[in-house]
Amino acid sequence: MDIFAKVTGYIKTLNVDIGSKVKAGQLIVVLEAPEINSRLSVAESHLKSQEAIYLASDATYNRILETSKVAGTISANDLEQALAKRNADLAQAEAARANHREISNMRNYLEIRAPFDGIITNRNVNVGAFVGGSNNQPLITIQQISTLRLSTSIPEQYTGYLKIGDSLTFKVNSIKGKEFYGKVSRMSGALDSRLRSERMEMDIENTHGNLLPGMIGQVNLVMQSRTQTLVVPKTAVMNTSEGVFVIKVVAGKAAWLPVETGLESEDSVEIFSGDLHENDTLILKANEGIRDGRSVTI
Repeated sequence: MDIFAKVTGYIKTLNVDIGSKVKAGQLIVVLEAPEINSRLSVAESHLKSQEAIYLASDATYNRILETSKVAGTISANDLEQALAKRNADLAQAEAARANHREISNMRNYLEIRAPFDGIITNRNVNVGAFVGGSNNQPLITIQQISTLRLSTSIPEQYTGYLKIGDSLTFKVNSIKGKEFYGKVSRMSGALDSRLRSERMEMDIENTHGNLLPGMIGQVNLVMQSRTQTLVVPKTAVMNTSEGVFVIKVVAGKAAWLPVETGLESEDSVEIFSGDLHENDTLILKANEGIRDGRSVTI
């Protein structure tokens, strides 16, 4: 996470550097902005002045109100004017109080604290540097390393084999011979129109700090079909100009059945067909020479 200055000012104190470990709420940067302190002093003076004016008009109204209870001493117009002045002075005092509160909050922005436990991975400023305004670049970057997020894209043909909660393994290029584990935490639910893939994320517990943000890894997708499927040798599947077929033997005759293919291994392939069932007999080495309806001998 990039940390920015919410107000313009100068770096007064920089308590961290690259590699520093921080805790949530820890003071990491202190800014100096003399104009904010001046504005706060003016706002305090204005607030006290408006409060004094309101107290005076409130006391005047209360005296006139008490006097008006004696018939003929105070006109109704004088009482209404005193009430209107008291209400107007109250509104001015509330506005001064809101302005003072706003500037006080701005002064609080001079102290920048860590939003969470993490490590400082980048620092772009030094003590005395002017920050904020048009020069509002990130002061520092904090990253949480105890829990990392691994992001990858799953090709369209494999998205149906993964679901949230599935366990996966992965390796990183910079740590040889070690395998890490994680579970699928999020799936986008839509395909990227350019890559034709679905974004998938895993939350990785990085207890020992071996993994670093930005590392490149290789995810091993061990996928299980959501439905019961059939696996046959690749030689039993024909790719023709008319489509993909297997040849089933029915009552001594060849029957071409259209299929869809799924996952593949070195010598086997997953197939889908509503006309195929377990224990059906297929031609092991299917070819277009064995025509549909031709007699075959097993």
